[in-house]
Amino acid sequence: MRTPWPGFKARVSNRLARHFRSTPLRLSGKAPMVSFTFDDVPRSAATVGAPMLEEYGGRATFYVAGSLVGQRSEHGDGIGPDEIVALHHRGHEIACHTFSHRRAVELDATSMAAEIAQNRRCLEGLDASIRLENFAYPYGLASIARKAQLSSTFRSSRGILPGVNSGIIDLQFLRATPLINRDIDDDGVERAFAETEATGGWLIFYGHDVAATPSPYGCTPQLLRHALEAARRRKLPIVTVADALRKVGA
Repeated sequence: MRTPWPGFKARVSNRLARHFRSTPLRLSGKAPMVSFTFDDVPRSAATVGAPMLEEYGGRATFYVAGSLVGQRSEHGDGIGPDEIVALHHRGHEIACHTFSHRRAVELDATSMAAEIAQNRRCLEGLDASIRLENFAYPYGLASIARKAQLSSTFRSSRGILPGVNSGIIDLQFLRATPLINRDIDDDGVERAFAETEATGGWLIFYGHDVAATPSPYGCTPQLLRHALEAARRRKLPIVTVADALRKVGA
């Protein structure tokens, strides 16, 4: 059977990218913390997920692709412009996910720069105080060339390779653990927090929608609350990606 070339190329590119640190940073191992991030972004992440984080004194990072704003997808209705501004004013971070949600491996330097510029115009144009400081790779797929390019534009880029960020990390390939019902359960959440405490590292969760019946890439409010309770029980600060980077001096 033939392997689809674009998918194979993307996987190989991503595997190579994760082994070449373009922007290494050593964490102290003494300040464990957790970030909750939402990709694309479905409306339920803003209307259900964000208020839950606020209950626990936390804020999330929302990686938004401008072309998906106000659009319906498999994750449900997309977040609207007014909701993006409201999240920003409540202290949540608005971050970049390209404009058209294309995989980095499909983009050359010129087209990636155009994607970023268009997304900035779309999102920063909603409110003069919004600044896109951080990036997430659509579909979690990176490339060595785009990592180097992004390092001159964003403080960090996040993938979807599971694990806790600890020791020497790559700011342009941050690890992230799925907070997605089909991929993790309560015990898995507890193990992720246990590793975070043991290493003094930085745990990043990612997901999409937050709903009683989530999409294959989303979570229930119950799973999100379990993770928030776990953070509170361990006294781990819940911080945006931007705030986490400030805490570690990046």
